[in-house]
Amino acid sequence: MEALILSCGTGGGHNAAAAAIRDELERRGHRCQMLNPYTLDGAQTAKTVDHAYVGLVQHAPGVFGLVYCIGGLYQKLPFRSPVYFANAKTAKALGAYLDRHSFDVVITTHLFPAEMLTWLKERRSDLPPTVFVATDYTCIPMVGETECDCNVIPAPELTGEFAKKGLDENTLFPLGIPVKSDFSDGPDRQEARKALGLDENRRYILVAGGSIGAGSVEHTLRLLLSHYRREDAELIVVCGNRQALYQRIQKRYGDRATVLGFTDRMAEYMKACDLLITKPGGLSSTEAAVAGIPRIHTSPIPGCETSNMRFFQRHGLSVAVPSPGRRLIAACDALLEDGKCGRPSEAPINPRAASDICDLAERLTVADEAAG
Repeated sequence: MEALILSCGTGGGHNAAAAAIRDELERRGHRCQMLNPYTLDGAQTAKTVDHAYVGLVQHAPGVFGLVYCIGGLYQKLPFRSPVYFANAKTAKALGAYLDRHSFDVVITTHLFPAEMLTWLKERRSDLPPTVFVATDYTCIPMVGETECDCNVIPAPELTGEFAKKGLDENTLFPLGIPVKSDFSDGPDRQEARKALGLDENRRYILVAGGSIGAGSVEHTLRLLLSHYRREDAELIVVCGNRQALYQRIQKRYGDRATVLGFTDRMAEYMKACDLLITKPGGLSSTEAAVAGIPRIHTSPIPGCETSNMRFFQRHGLSVAVPSPGRRLIAACDALLEDGKCGRPSEAPINPRAASDICDLAERLTVADEAAG
């Protein structure tokens, strides 16, 4: 099978979900091409799209929340959003790319390529089967105006929401959010600590702001340092790709905490640590649930992350502390004491989502070949 997987760099979750699917398909012997479709218009276009999102959520999350709400209003109107038409130019470039290559299935983990595929489907009948994979525990604005052949959603209970927003219920597959197998099949705590050079007998709190270092990472760290001595708990802070944040925290707190920039060893850190404090990104929250680390959600980016936090809180998968303060310390103390916070087996989190999505892709390919 030849698979094309489309994603964008607006946050690391979309690319991580795409990579999890790619890895599983390649493990099965299939060939995959992973592509940011905006690169077909040139590298600068891709950078502009990615940087616009990242800058907004890092420096003006309230403005992003407003934009998110405006996007939701378009779902109530009888015509398509500006996002759909803005993606038309890249959709044409994507169509030309598909003409030059032969793919059996196209999978996207991001709304924007789903808009492009919808634009193409309305103008041609020769597209291979298309699959959209949602990476948040809600139907984000404008997803309802897309028309992929299959839509993978995070949990069965969200079927009604996605259908209400405009997606055909017959196209909905509640298979979950795909994460790499490292989070479910990786080392146990002792092995992870040994691999990372951590003390097997100490307690560790992991603080993360996603791949882009969003959320109140520095404020959270300051609160924790005011409460915990090193003999109580060691602090590990992951700043992601936000270099300025890394440099600032390293300079101010590097002698009292372990400060990291971007790391490709998050599965090991989640397995090694006793507690995770992070913003409620859909992908990173799923990774944490699959890894089994107790977690506190804080400082959600307004919009989809607020919904993610509510979903996890509703199922006992996290403790929600929207604004870091003394309540955060109380929640940390409680979780460090009992070490429990919802496992995937106890809630609608599918640790095999990547495998199940690949099963779906294989079935679609067989059905398309039979129909052709």
